[in-house]
Amino acid sequence: MIWQQFLSLAGSYPLALRGLGMTVVLSLISLVLGTLLGFGLGILRTGGNRLISGVIGAWVDLIRGTPFLVQIFLIFFILPEFGIELDAFTAGIIALTNLAACFICEIVAAGIRSVPTGQVEAALASGLSRWQRMRQVVLPQAMRIVLPPLVGQYVLLIKDSSVVSAIGLTDLTRVGWLVVQRVPNGLLVFFLVGVGYFIVCYPLIMLARRLERRMGAAHGEVQL
Repeated sequence: MIWQQFLSLAGSYPLALRGLGMTVVLSLISLVLGTLLGFGLGILRTGGNRLISGVIGAWVDLIRGTPFLVQIFLIFFILPEFGIELDAFTAGIIALTNLAACFICEIVAAGIRSVPTGQVEAALASGLSRWQRMRQVVLPQAMRIVLPPLVGQYVLLIKDSSVVSAIGLTDLTRVGWLVVQRVPNGLLVFFLVGVGYFIVCYPLIMLARRLERRMGAAHGEVQL
């Protein structure tokens, strides 16, 4: 019985590769765009303009405080009511990019705020412009704090990409739902789906751990 199910699963190998490829492409595009947008929002939020900071903060809180499934449903099913038609892939990219940007914005803003005020004041006294201070003084120091949680956030967002299966995108999770209709062993099928996500996420998990250890060692040397 189990052997027959494994044979049936072997026949679904091309579909599984397609779903895994979709998950990787969707996650990669969204994380690149989300990182760029998130860094921009994080810098703007700490820029000193209270209006801009407040607007960004309200949007970030809204996105972080609502289920991702609801957000992607709004983009895919509700926007067409206003004349904005999106295919499933585009809707998934927009939803995941927005989610990534909001979480990364908070990580970047926290890293920027952690830079000692004296460093910023010294840069200001040196005659550096605001952009020069940010690029040459603040961001290099903030990145040491930002990198470990940033990589950890990437792992969470890759797993969140499974939600796009709800709008019909053939990612790894949807492949699992399709296969389980032919192989009535949900435990086995979704165990393998979980293994697929683990294979994608594990290198990032190890990278996050390595960055955390390096940061902890650097912090210990500073303390000495």
